[in-house]
Amino acid sequence: MNGEQAERWAEEYLQRQGLQLVTRNFRSRFGEIDLIMREDDALVFVEVRQRSHKDFGGAAVSVDIHKQKRLICAAQYYLAKLDRVPPCRFDVVLMDDSEGLNAQWLKNAFEA
Repeated sequence: MNGEQAERWAEEYLQRQGLQLVTRNFRSRFGEIDLIMREDDALVFVEVRQRSHKDFGGAAVSVDIHKQKRLICAAQYYLAKLDRVPPCRFDVVLMDDSEGLNAQWLKNAFEA
């Protein structure tokens, strides 16, 4: 599974959990947000990380403090364009295999 396939898998999985897609691959000068979704009144910024091997800590390790800061800046840029800022959170979908069999959805994975 490549990165795009992992993002599609995560999108479909989250939709089955009741989230609604707002946009995918939102790009700003700060970086990219893989998925922006809505759950009830909240906006959910989703980072999808897929690693085919658990070498060097797997997918979870790749969402380090530097990646988190870039995601927060990109989310702030997105929110600045809205008339009203809703409640928000950052979720991460981790896949440490090529099939999505061992996927983990971490709600509210880090704080802004």
